[in-house]
Amino acid sequence: MKNTTLYERDAPSPDVVRRALAETKLGAFWLDDARAAGLDTGRPTLNGAMSADLVVVGGGFCGLWTAVIAKRRDPSRRVVLLEGRRIGWAASGRNGGWVDYSITHGAENGRRRWPDDFELLERLGMENLAGMERDVTELGVDAHFDRTGAIMLAVEEHQLEWTRDLENPGESTLSRERAQGLLNAPGLLGGILIDPSKVATVHPARLAFGLARAAEELGIEIFEHSVVRGLDTNGPGVIAVTDGGSVRAEQAALATNVFRPLLKRNRLMTVPVYDYVLMTEPLTAAQRESIGWAGRQGIGDLSNQFHYSQITRDGRILWGGYDAVYKSGGRIKESYEDDPAMHAKLASHFFALFPQLEGLAFSHRWAGVIDTSTRFSAFHGTARKGRVAYAAGFTGLGVAAVRYGAEVMLDLLAGERTERTENAMVRSRGVPFPPEPAATIGIQMSRWSLEQADHHQGRRNLFLKTMDALGLGFDS
Repeated sequence: MKNTTLYERDAPSPDVVRRALAETKLGAFWLDDARAAGLDTGRPTLNGAMSADLVVVGGGFCGLWTAVIAKRRDPSRRVVLLEGRRIGWAASGRNGGWVDYSITHGAENGRRRWPDDFELLERLGMENLAGMERDVTELGVDAHFDRTGAIMLAVEEHQLEWTRDLENPGESTLSRERAQGLLNAPGLLGGILIDPSKVATVHPARLAFGLARAAEELGIEIFEHSVVRGLDTNGPGVIAVTDGGSVRAEQAALATNVFRPLLKRNRLMTVPVYDYVLMTEPLTAAQRESIGWAGRQGIGDLSNQFHYSQITRDGRILWGGYDAVYKSGGRIKESYEDDPAMHAKLASHFFALFPQLEGLAFSHRWAGVIDTSTRFSAFHGTARKGRVAYAAGFTGLGVAAVRYGAEVMLDLLAGERTERTENAMVRSRGVPFPPEPAATIGIQMSRWSLEQADHHQGRRNLFLKTMDALGLGFDS
């Protein structure tokens, strides 16, 4: 028997949703806010040929961390970063601002896939988060990095079982009374409280622009609107070729994530999925009081199709997630970012959780495209006789994990055997997605099955059980 969920049972009237979205701007709030503060200064386009010790391809979090860490390890190194459009314009400026310690896309995924190295991977994740916080402080990056912790919400009866007998340190069960004391949401039945040592929140665009500024202060040269069309490794080193010029370097680090990989071996290792997000106007004092949430913890729910949220320093609520949308054929188009039906569904879910906020308007709506892998976490490696390193497949939980990916790439390029490079996660690649149309069929079947599980007490059907057994799947 199919059950209705909280978001269906307590859905507001269509008029409530319509009014809340009436004046919403299509565009990422984070980017607008940071640019209004003058943090996006713009960089030149590469014209002509130049040389470097390391060329980094990609100007999101992964590429920026790679360039910054490389320069801090060896200040004498000449490092050049090439970005196809603008710094932080893609996923790095559009995400939910969760900074999770996990480099394995959650403890459950890490424990299931790499049981022998699980404790090591957990420790490396904690060390990476601490390193990120330390670097942000030392580099003077005002990214609104706040150690908030998180609350995972149980909003259905069957989810309460998942909040008990917790195996992971830093997590504790919340009764309904305790959960309601932290977050006043009428449909909240309980949850899991995650310690601030494991989760922070951040202003993503401030982080991206702040890292770019810090990179340039370290002497890193950044070029925007400089799409790398190919890598020439026929001679010594690597030549990254753009429309307007080229960079000859001893080594290259690829941080292109969801966009076209420059290595054939990685063409089927990821697929693009779209994640949709809303941001409210600042809450009034009365609205803030009505929801509690004094600790500003990140929040998510325990459904397969899960939401995520945070409350910003200026009192806005970000609300995103629920469905990761794969477009037939795996195409990436700017037009996919505007989906009125998806944004309306998100708005409806928001007011189902927070009915006391009816009348609050959303100032921004947007979407971001994420690179997901079959193992839901990043894969790393080298190519072209060790001259080119890559990291990709972060599957939406990469705000901190990309920094670890940067460290791995630099260790691999240096030929160093470290805990970061020698663990089972980094030594394995995972399974590629099938080519089209099989990829579309499989992913859409997974999405449908996850939705069905949320309506049947979390029970997974035969398709999902088979995917679990094969170590494959699709993460919503």
